[in-house]
Amino acid sequence: MHFLGHVVRFIVSAIVLMIVGYLVPHFSVGGFWSALMLALVIAILGWIIEAIFGKNVTPFGRGIVGFLCSALVIWLAQFVVGGVSASILGALLAALVIGIIDLFIPIGNPYKAGKRHD
Repeated sequence: MHFLGHVVRFIVSAIVLMIVGYLVPHFSVGGFWSALMLALVIAILGWIIEAIFGKNVTPFGRGIVGFLCSALVIWLAQFVVGGVSASILGALLAALVIGIIDLFIPIGNPYKAGKRHD
C-alpha cells in the first residue's frame, strides 16, 4: 500500500474513533487530533502485541481473545494520548462498537497493508 493509502486509513480510523467516542459512555476522544494520535498509538500497540504474542492475540485477531486484547489496547492508549478518557467498561464497549463498525466499514488489517498483492 502506498503512503496515501496509509494516511487515508488513519484518517478513517480517527473518524471512527470520534464516532465511537460520541456513542459509547465512559469513552471520550477530545477532538480530531486526539483521535488521529489514538489511531496511531492503537496501531503501534497492536504491532507490539503481535510481535510478542503472535497474530491470533492481536486486536485484529478474531474471537474473545482478540476482542479483549482490543479493549486492553484502547484502555492502555488513553495513558499515552492526551484528550482521551476510557474506563475499563468504556474500553470494552468501544472495542465492541469498533468491531461492529468494522463489519460495515472495514478499515482493514494494517499488518497486511504493507504486503503487495502483485
